[in-house]
Amino acid sequence: MPAADGAATAGFTLDDLSSVLLVGALVLVVAVVAVRLSLRSGLPTLLIYLAIGLALGESGIGIHYDSEELTQVLGYAALVLILIEGGISTQWSGIRRAVAPAAALSTVGVGVSVLVVAVVARAALGWSWEVSLLIGAVLASTDAAAVFSVLRRVPLPRRVSGMLEAESGFNDAPVVLLVTALSAQLAPGGEPDPWWRLLLVALVQLVGGALVGLAVGWLGARLLQVVATASSALFAIGVLAVAVLAYAAAASLQTSGFLACYLAALVLGNLHLPHRPAVLGFATAIGWLAQIGLFVLLGLLATPSGFADQLLPALVIGAAVLVLARPLSVLVSCTPFRIPWRTQVFLSWAGLRGAVPVVLATVPVTAGTPGVDWMFDLVFVLVVVFTLIQAPVLPWVAHRLGVDAPHHRVDLAVETTPLADLGAELLEIDIGPRSRIAGVRVFELRLPPGTNVSLVVREGASFVPRESDVLRHGDQLLLVVPSDVRAAVERRLYQVSRGGRLADWSDG
Repeated sequence: MPAADGAATAGFTLDDLSSVLLVGALVLVVAVVAVRLSLRSGLPTLLIYLAIGLALGESGIGIHYDSEELTQVLGYAALVLILIEGGISTQWSGIRRAVAPAAALSTVGVGVSVLVVAVVARAALGWSWEVSLLIGAVLASTDAAAVFSVLRRVPLPRRVSGMLEAESGFNDAPVVLLVTALSAQLAPGGEPDPWWRLLLVALVQLVGGALVGLAVGWLGARLLQVVATASSALFAIGVLAVAVLAYAAAASLQTSGFLACYLAALVLGNLHLPHRPAVLGFATAIGWLAQIGLFVLLGLLATPSGFADQLLPALVIGAAVLVLARPLSVLVSCTPFRIPWRTQVFLSWAGLRGAVPVVLATVPVTAGTPGVDWMFDLVFVLVVVFTLIQAPVLPWVAHRLGVDAPHHRVDLAVETTPLADLGAELLEIDIGPRSRIAGVRVFELRLPPGTNVSLVVREGASFVPRESDVLRHGDQLLLVVPSDVRAAVERRLYQVSRGGRLADWSDG
């Protein structure tokens, strides 16, 4: 037995540990530095992280990695953490009005997108219907990491940003079910199921996952409130563990784990749990770590020598997604909810693809589907090329369509015991070029009692404002807001941003 143990552990030594830690630490340092480059260039960080993976791979410094199965497992784990971060950081008040159209985009819209891409692939590239439907399903999901990255830098109205957030949180679940089912049918020995049975199974799994996620989130929040400790760090670990538990419980019951963990995190993030700044900060850090690890891993798995052969098909399919599939899915899903056409155009352009399609491209290979080894390279090339096309111009597109918000609100995850004891939160408000907050004196904001404009940052300098100070375009305001009036503060700011100092208190 000791000999067997020694043989089992001989493959990984302390020297190996040092090498792994050296490479891992350098990757993380470069990834952190890359965030600043991303902010300046307007490119999502996913492109930089994929480039790091390519540089580490066989075409770079020579690290050999070719396991699609391990990539799928680790990719699913990373997606769980990214969805949890998105759920915890999403305010229900911001997406409440967007849930219905987002749900339509995540179900009906996905179906439309799959069919449109399949028709184009069949007509333009001559692929079989089975493979065409499979590639359509792989590319049907917008990426939570890419969307959340964009929302951090593009000021959008609450309903528009809420639709993008909710859609990226919802649509992973149906797409994963669809890709898994189609891959299983194409595998040797697989038998095609009728469409109505696939639809019924998907519906049962989505409803079951939603129920499990809501139940685990609510029960977990009640338990955490009872056992809450003074340690904010330990409490944050508990919150994350409850959301992961929702995924595991739903998956064990053969329902949608992705939908369960997102909804559980959404519940946990909106029940006014203690230590919210610490929870938000910890979830964000874990989300970043998951993104870095996932994109670097996908870059490692890619084979650059195969990119050239897939460039033309990637351009054809990507154009079909951008010009036909996404706009039609938005049109069919959003028109019944009377979403303005300008907003629909922006939603069509903002349907970014990212890690999710690349991870899902490994599913057919691990399921044993024959003749689809090229799919990973095609999806990889498509994601990189069309992210370069779409992402940098998103702020410009939003401004040209007139759907950008006149000011931008950001949650600040600052852990301060006095604020936690007072039940207060910090908000950062950017006064945009069209906001009518500019020209208003601080006292004319007429914010709810207990709310204080604590700091103004203007042209690189900061000062504590007086009640009579006039606010300007480009100002950044730091607000201390009692938690119980946060929604009223946000509503009031939107009213003044649109109507100026004479704005009334009607719901905006």
